[in-house]
Amino acid sequence: MIRKNPKGDIPIIHRTSYIDVDATVIGKVIIGKNVFVGPLAVIRADEPGSSIIIKDNCNVQDRVIIHTLESTTVKISESTSLAHGCIVHGPCKIGKRCFIGFGAVIFKANLGNEVIVKHLAIVEGVRIPSKKLVPNGVVIDSRNKIKNLKNATKELEDFSQKVVKTNLDLVKGYENV
Repeated sequence: MIRKNPKGDIPIIHRTSYIDVDATVIGKVIIGKNVFVGPLAVIRADEPGSSIIIKDNCNVQDRVIIHTLESTTVKISESTSLAHGCIVHGPCKIGKRCFIGFGAVIFKANLGNEVIVKHLAIVEGVRIPSKKLVPNGVVIDSRNKIKNLKNATKELEDFSQKVVKTNLDLVKGYENV
C-alpha cells in the first residue's frame, strides 16, 4: 500500500524498485533505484516534517519498520540491507554497505559505512564509526561501549554484500512475475 501522509506528501519510488503488495509506504519517502521492499515492511514518514530516504540497491526485508519523529529524517545509504524484523527509527543515518540484522533496533543513531549490526542488537543515541561490528544482542548506547567494538571481518562484509546481490536479483526476478 502506497499512500499519502496527513499533510498530503506521497512517496516517490523509482520505477526499477520492487515494493511488495503487502508492504506499506506512507508520506514523504524517497526510494531510489533497484530497492527491494519485502512483505509486511512499513516505511512511514507521517509525522509533520518527517522524511525517509532509501538510496539505490538497498533491501528492506519482511517486517522491517522504518519510522521517524517529527521534523527528522531517516537516511539509508546505498547497498544497505535491513534484515527481517529490524526497526530503524529516526532521526537516523545509516551509511553505505551496512547490514542491520534480524530484530535489531537502530534509534537516534548515525552509522558509518560498512557497519555490521548483528541480530537483536540495539544501537541508540550514538555514532558508530565505519567498518565496526556490533555483536548479537548487545546494547550500544554510549561512547564507552563503542570503544570496545571490533572491526567487521572480511567474511561478514562479504556476507553483507551477498545479501545485497541476492535482493537485487529478487528485484529483477519480480519484474518478470
